[in-house]
Amino acid sequence: MRKIIVSEFVTLDGVMEAPETWQFPYFSADVAEDTKNNILTTDAFLLGRVTYDIFAASWPNQTNNEFDIADKLNSSPKFVISNTLQKAGWNNSTVIKGDGVEEVAKLKQQDGGVMGITGSATLVQALLEANLVDELQLHVHPIVLGSGKRLFKEGLNIQALKLISSKVYSSGVVLLTYQPDKKEE
Repeated sequence: MRKIIVSEFVTLDGVMEAPETWQFPYFSADVAEDTKNNILTTDAFLLGRVTYDIFAASWPNQTNNEFDIADKLNSSPKFVISNTLQKAGWNNSTVIKGDGVEEVAKLKQQDGGVMGITGSATLVQALLEANLVDELQLHVHPIVLGSGKRLFKEGLNIQALKLISSKVYSSGVVLLTYQPDKKEE
C-alpha cells in the first residue's frame, strides 16, 4: 500500500496560495535541502489542475537538473486529478477524471512508495476529509498575509492529527509534521 504525504508552504494565518510571492525570503539552505530530499524520496506525485499547469509550464523546460530535482520531477509518475484537463503533456503524467477521491483511494491501495502532494488545495482538502492523508508536513512561514486561499478552509471536517515532529529552520520557518491520531478512530 502506498503512503500519501502532503507537504505545504503556509503562512502563520494558514494561507497557502501563491507561495512564490512570499516564501523566498525564508527559503534558507536548510529549508531547500529538506525540500529537495522530500522530492527525491517521493515515488509519484498527485497534482490538482492548477498546480499541474504551473509545474508543467516550468519543469519540462529545466534541462540541467535545476535544484537537483528537475530530473526527478520530470521522470516520475504524475497523477493529475481533473475533470477539465483533456490531456497531460508533461512526461509520465496521467489525467484522472471522475471521483478524484475514489480514484486516489484506489491508487493508494496499489504497491509502491510515497505519493506526494504540494499545492493543490482543493485536492488536499478533499483527501483530508476522506482520511486518505498519511502525513501532513506544514512549513509554517513567519508572515501573516490576511487573505488568500487557506489550507484549512472554513467547514473542513478532518480527523484529529498528532504532532510527530517539529523542526525550526535558520530562516524562522517551522516544519510541523502531523499524522492521523489513531486513538481518535
